Amino acid sequence: MSSKQGPKGGPAAAAKSKKAAKPGAEEKRDDHLQAVVLADDFQDRFKPFTLEKPRCLLPLAGSSLIDWTLEFLAHNGVDEVFLYCGAHSEEIETYIHRSSRWSPGAAFKSIDFIRVSDAHSVGDFLRDLDKRSLITGDFIFVHGDLVANIALDDALRKHRERREANRDACMTIVLRSIGDAPHRAKEARVVDPVFVIDPHTGRCLHYDETHPLQDSSHMLMDPIIFEFGETEIRADVIDAGIDICTPEVLALWSESFDYQLPRKNFLHGVLKDHELNGKMIYTEIFDTGYAARASSLSMYDCLSKDVLGGWTSPFSPESNLVHGQSFRRNNTSLKEDNVLVSKGCRVRRSVLGKNTTVAEGTTICKSIIGRRCKIGKNVKIEDSYIWDDTTIGDDSTVSRSVLATDVVIGRGCQITPGSLISYGVCIDNNIQLPPDPAPRISLLTYDKTPATTNTALVGPGGRGALFEEEEEDGDEDEADRNPAPLERTLFFNLEKFNISSDSISTFASEHDYESDSDRSSRSARSRRSSFTSNDSALSSDAFHNEAVHGLLDALRADDNDDFDSAKLEFMGLRLGNNASDSQVRRAIAVAFARYAAELLTPEHGGLEPTKAAEKAFTSKKGAIKFIREVGVGSDKREVQAEFALSLHKALVGVRGLEVTRAGTLLAAMLQQLYNLDVLEEDGILEWWGDSRASENENLTKVKEKCRVLVEWLENADEEESGEDSD
Repeated sequence: MSSKQGPKGGPAAAAKSKKAAKPGAEEKRDDHLQAVVLADDFQDRFKPFTLEKPRCLLPLAGSSLIDWTLEFLAHNGVDEVFLYCGAHSEEIETYIHRSSRWSPGAAFKSIDFIRVSDAHSVGDFLRDLDKRSLITGDFIFVHGDLVANIALDDALRKHRERREANRDACMTIVLRSIGDAPHRAKEARVVDPVFVIDPHTGRCLHYDETHPLQDSSHMLMDPIIFEFGETEIRADVIDAGIDICTPEVLALWSESFDYQLPRKNFLHGVLKDHELNGKMIYTEIFDTGYAARASSLSMYDCLSKDVLGGWTSPFSPESNLVHGQSFRRNNTSLKEDNVLVSKGCRVRRSVLGKNTTVAEGTTICKSIIGRRCKIGKNVKIEDSYIWDDTTIGDDSTVSRSVLATDVVIGRGCQITPGSLISYGVCIDNNIQLPPDPAPRISLLTYDKTPATTNTALVGPGGRGALFEEEEEDGDEDEADRNPAPLERTLFFNLEKFNISSDSISTFASEHDYESDSDRSSRSARSRRSSFTSNDSALSSDAFHNEAVHGLLDALRADDNDDFDSAKLEFMGLRLGNNASDSQVRRAIAVAFARYAAELLTPEHGGLEPTKAAEKAFTSKKGAIKFIREVGVGSDKREVQAEFALSLHKALVGVRGLEVTRAGTLLAAMLQQLYNLDVLEEDGILEWWGDSRASENENLTKVKEKCRVLVEWLENADEEESGEDSD
């Protein structure tokens, strides 16, 4: 490994289109594949954490973000990596040098560090990289906060074929279609990219982007775009910033010093000035695989949950990316060696790092706990990220928050949802942090000078102060301004968003989990109610009957394995009848329950309940996505319990279905929905405790058949240990 600090001559000079290559000359390219990793993001979205540590070294499910990025590049056959570290260069270089995984020859032939003292943007760095002449052929450009498992073989092959056919084909943008992707990363994008492409060649003709803070929802396009013939507008993609480039891309950056951002400036500008530069940019849109960046706190949260959900396989905590890791699955959670969990604790869907101890009576749910943490008695931790060497005192509560390394939380504290507590902060005993807005607490100010402890905030024995941003000039765009409330929120709902409000949290709150389908349908109902009277709408019974029969027809159809047309018809029916979420939920549950019950009968195959449940949900492409987004559409346990109750009542109401058989089928359907990440254990347990599930004898008998499933979920939630952690 080495640091590249000065301009350097080399064979790459012949690879630059407007500098050394004569028209029609053959380019000299090395066979090996290079990659450029931008580890400095030039943003402040993760402050105050990034005052002391770069974003790429922040932990994600047990490994640093840069480990996930480099693993992706190694998986795709990259030989040589150029890593730009920026403001924290020494810390990143030290981390890479100490890692046996990234030692020379282990995963790459080399990792070279590039230092640019005066870079203030991505454009500054790439123009400097162009001067160094280090890039000798095709290279992959990514950011140091990328998590992806996409195989680029096919995209690289097509890129090279286009380049050989036409030297002006200089770049391929790798995108992931939202499509059927059930992971959360698609829902937390700060900026929505819009690509206008040629559907036959994949050539990108125009780029724009939208975000909730912009004044206009319109997009302006040059009419010349439509001279290309058929075009396709794709706003249904995740852009993780994966670009396959030729050296000509760096030359284009050097030719315009106005370019600062890869998409908003460079891509938009190159496409707009196509007639002048003659360059062509293409897209490769993948329908499978995972790709996303930890570009904001919301994406960090979603990435963490997606990693634990297995969407990034084969990269996961269990694959132990970093030397010395020892993660193993224990029921619904992951633990490293020497984790001590006392009796009576409940640990659900969480990660516990090495040498962490958890005292009696503590509950940890959907959280990631780092190494050497000490969690006291009767502590409640939910949807939070606790980094290494942090201590939490007895009887404290931490909800939807991030606690950095070496944080100390005293006894009896309430860490309110949305709190960001930076390195070394100490909260005294019996402190309740303010809820609105949730605080960001740091030992440093925005200019990295020591902050004066605010005892009113952290207590007389505490350390830390409220972190406040430096005043901005206001020249930047709203989506890029630092700090922007949008970038600081972990989740946001545009209808509730108020740019001038001081109550915008830095982290998620319980009510922020709402699906796109819920938002769009509610908005559509709101618009419709302004000009449609109740008299003109069909009754709820008419909607229910028509919706159920339409879904059943789609499920029964042997000549069509796609559920998209049924979804469109259902959504149209929903809007036409101004149907409520409850009515929608009930209709979908009844349709799938009836279809599953049909599959038990001899004339429809006589399947066993487990097979019938599996076929009902998975035989039609897109059906499970439809249930997840339209039928349930929420992570709230109350909503999930409502859907489970609708299934329950629907099966009890199926004519000719024995109560015992109905109960077995219900258990099988609930387990399928749990395995397919539609229902979580909290939702099923909420249904189990709902009095409506036992309001008559038949409901009670059917429910009783699910006891084994419920007990399994409850037992999976409780991890007891004696002297041995596992």
